[in-house]
Amino acid sequence: MVEELLGAAVGVGAAGLVYVSAAARVVKQYERGVVFRLGRLAGEVREPGFTAIVPFVDRLHKVNMQIVTLPVPAQEGITRDNVTVRVDAVVYFRVVDAASALVKVEDYKFAVSQMAQTSLRSIIGKSELDDLLSNRERLNQGLELMIDSPAAGWGIHIDRVEIKDVALPETMKRSMSRQAEAERERRARVITADGEYQASERLAEAATRMAQTPAALQLRLLQTVVEVAAEKNSTLVLPFPVELLRFLERATDNFDDNPRPTAVPTTLDKSPDVESANGANT
Repeated sequence: MVEELLGAAVGVGAAGLVYVSAAARVVKQYERGVVFRLGRLAGEVREPGFTAIVPFVDRLHKVNMQIVTLPVPAQEGITRDNVTVRVDAVVYFRVVDAASALVKVEDYKFAVSQMAQTSLRSIIGKSELDDLLSNRERLNQGLELMIDSPAAGWGIHIDRVEIKDVALPETMKRSMSRQAEAERERRARVITADGEYQASERLAEAATRMAQTPAALQLRLLQTVVEVAAEKNSTLVLPFPVELLRFLERATDNFDDNPRPTAVPTTLDKSPDVESANGANT
């Protein structure tokens, strides 16, 4: 009798152990558990830790609640200003409602990927090339709103969308390179012209002051000679008085104002007596 009771107790214990092992489930910290009982959603979402289900009746599906990094394949499109580009992006999203992510959409990762590709092509068609290259923050925000609108009904939250790269045709790259080079050359010429203009103004002021004090011009000449002589070279410097140049200049001006009279040749008329005398001699 005792042996039968012991055998029955062992059998019940073994059956209980099998039941517990079949019913026990562990949900990790970054997961949530969704229970389907006979194909229907049963109860609330299971929190992290130990939980139990009815064996052979319930099915526990674990949903990862971590942020998922989803790369968007490069999409080719034509911008609003008729430029063909290839743009790729990356989407960061996470599940906020585990039950909706399993019930309302078959594969939420695939659904988010397709929605991201469609939205990216739409953004390319609505934007200009300059916006894709320089105003990406606004495009990222618009792309995030376009993806988040349908994903919110699936229990998905879009954290961030970033445009990674914009691939341009080789002809467009060369054109942009020439444009940038021309722009840099234009700026260099403007800066050079501005410097020459400022230098000319300073030189004009210096010339005005030196004209008032002629000795300053002589001092400047001597300073130039000192600077040239400081270098070890074979340059020969001959200072030329400025007053002599001014004297020659005034003399040239006076000569231009009063030109010398030009000699006019005169023809002597032969008289009849001279002609007759010449005839007698012959």
